[in-house]
Amino acid sequence: MKYLVDTCGWIEWLTDGRLAFLFEPYLRHSEELIVPTLVQYELYKWVCRERNATFALEVVGMTEEGLVVPLDTKTALYAADVSKEYKLAMADAIVYATSKSQNVMLVTSDKHFKNIPHIKYFENRKNH
Repeated sequence: MKYLVDTCGWIEWLTDGRLAFLFEPYLRHSEELIVPTLVQYELYKWVCRERNATFALEVVGMTEEGLVVPLDTKTALYAADVSKEYKLAMADAIVYATSKSQNVMLVTSDKHFKNIPHIKYFENRKNH
């Protein structure tokens, strides 16, 4: 079964955060990963800020072991509809729309996804 792990899951795993053990099974098998280019963007930006560009490129390399999915017109328009329906910010809507267009489960701890269908949501108490 394939999965799309949201940026927050990658960050939890990379930093060995409190929820890292929950995301690890989904990130362990790169052949099962769907990775939107938006997640690559967010990870690269975050890792550059928190660490350095060299490590950020290594992380992007890890994401490329999965199936990288660029944003196309169909998904962009679907994301706009999803954004209105669930009141999601652009990035969250694109990630969710990508998971739906690829017919895979979105795995996240982002509280914006908490009550949206077809999501594997991990509660993160610090999000409250």
